Amino acid sequence: MDLNGKYVVVTGASSGIGKALVKQLLKEGAFVLGISRSIENTMDITHARLWVKNMDLSLKESIDQLFDYARNCFGTIDLFVANAGYARYGGHETIDFKEMDTLLNLNTKGIMHTAKKMREVYGDKPYNFLVTLSAIAELPMPGYALYGASKAALDNYFSAVALEEKKTRHIYQRVYPVATRTDFFNRADAKYTPWPVQNADHVAKKIVKGIRKDKRKIYPSALYKWGKRLAPWFFKIYLRKQRKKFEAHKQSK
Repeated sequence: MDLNGKYVVVTGASSGIGKALVKQLLKEGAFVLGISRSIENTMDITHARLWVKNMDLSLKESIDQLFDYARNCFGTIDLFVANAGYARYGGHETIDFKEMDTLLNLNTKGIMHTAKKMREVYGDKPYNFLVTLSAIAELPMPGYALYGASKAALDNYFSAVALEEKKTRHIYQRVYPVATRTDFFNRADAKYTPWPVQNADHVAKKIVKGIRKDKRKIYPSALYKWGKRLAPWFFKIYLRKQRKKFEAHKQSK
């Protein structure tokens, strides 16, 4: 997809990967609508081709309103970037049912409904739908059981959707970032950041490159992408070390 002059919605746009992606999309000449719960109060980027709107995308009615608002801003959507989400670090036994519901509503169910809404609103019109997953969608990590499940569910879901819509002009793209240097892990109350770590600008540039090429899977970290293919044994050792860190964290509490 040539992004120049395209109309793009980015959720989770007030910080981290989402905010970095807004910058890159504007550089590419796109018109961008940035969405998050508090973006109108926190966004420090101003641009003639940028709109921002506070919305809670864990709620179905907010997602429906988003499409109405996007039509009022620029009439259509060529690319939807589903980037909103959060994690909570801790053992699976510490997560209550209400917290499961809250996280899955935003990370998983809301994004599934958004993809369904795109199909309903735009029918056979060509568009791209990109979802930010995580390497954890493919590599289960101790302490992130619920978060990993929310991303793995989307990975499977969009694999199936892409097959269902193979004969349409809709392109479904999935991004698998490794740990990114943002406030994500602080908000998750994580006691350490998994290795390797990349910065948000690097990830955003890789995403834009993948969008231009209509790549179905985008891996911002070449180390992770090729490592899991060529040296799967390494990740067994890596996960063993992560498990020891997690156990040490539990014992210290």
